[in-house]
Amino acid sequence: MAASQSKKTRSPLRTGASRKIIVEFPDALYQETQRTVAELSIKRSALIRDAVSEYLRRLRHRKLARELAEGYRANAELNRTVSDEFKYVDAENV
Repeated sequence: MAASQSKKTRSPLRTGASRKIIVEFPDALYQETQRTVAELSIKRSALIRDAVSEYLRRLRHRKLARELAEGYRANAELNRTVSDEFKYVDAENV
């Protein structure tokens, strides 16, 4: 590989555009992070990326659950009406 090539193009972790950020950690969180990366034999940046990805996934899941619950509440009366219309059909199969 040519010496003039950037390290960015050689890193297997970079699969697309990426950005470097600076994050301040309280000392206790930093120490726990350091112990964890040593224990897992991974880079600190990989742990932080995974943690942020998981956090964002959970946020999306909670948002979807909230939207579904709102939809169910908004349609509750309609659902009861439709259910009542079919209650006799269900009894015919007994």
